[in-house]
Amino acid sequence: MKKFMIITLTLAFFSSYAQSKKESNLVKQNVNLKKESKMSKKVLIIVSNANAIGPNNRRTGTFLPEVAHPYAEFTEANYQIDFASLTGDTPYLDALELANDPQNLAFLTGEGWKAMQKAVKLSNVDVSKYDAVFVPGGLAPMVDMPHNALLKEVIKETYERNGVIGAVCHGPVALLNVKLSNGTYLVNGKNITSFTDEEENAYAVADVPFLLETALTKQGAKFHAGATWSAHSIADGNIVTGQNPASAKGVAEKMIVILESSKK
Repeated sequence: MKKFMIITLTLAFFSSYAQSKKESNLVKQNVNLKKESKMSKKVLIIVSNANAIGPNNRRTGTFLPEVAHPYAEFTEANYQIDFASLTGDTPYLDALELANDPQNLAFLTGEGWKAMQKAVKLSNVDVSKYDAVFVPGGLAPMVDMPHNALLKEVIKETYERNGVIGAVCHGPVALLNVKLSNGTYLVNGKNITSFTDEEENAYAVADVPFLLETALTKQGAKFHAGATWSAHSIADGNIVTGQNPASAKGVAEKMIVILESSKK
């Protein structure tokens, strides 16, 4: 009888253990499914390949906080983030002196900068698979983005399929010269902001080929300027733009609001 009870208890223990393990595995599977569900949104960050600008070859690149802060927001939202550059060559970073900022440091020492260094050539990317594209600034985009035909086509197609477009500081130069299927400029009649003429006149007027605010306004943008160097971002439909480095976080936040309200 004693032997029988021991065997019974042993079988009960292993049965309970097996059931507990099964339930644990189901919980893990549900957690993984939730994670996969939350990661359904995909963001493509398109960066410049330029590292110098103007008659004095001023050193430049993507302005660190303008990519690091949005990267942090997209990561927090659990989005898939990929990088593309115009040529596929390793892009450059500017403002490394700002590395003491926590999000900037996290980008440099974590996965962000590693991924950016491996940016894929834009022509090799199927942008239609992405829910949003984001273009950070720095002076670099003023060099290779004003007239890049492929970039203009990518922006046009993303906009026309209701994908979200974000850009900050000098990044909105990517929106310049984009013509929609109806022949009108993308920015025509849109509420837009970017690095302002006032800010440029105190920063790099001798280096840039043109003033971005003026150029956007000439193509019909309803330009909105905030106080110089203050955080200022604006959304118009599925286009989100920010004025300067302090505005990068706000651009990403507004993009996320639009993405989360999407039924896709």
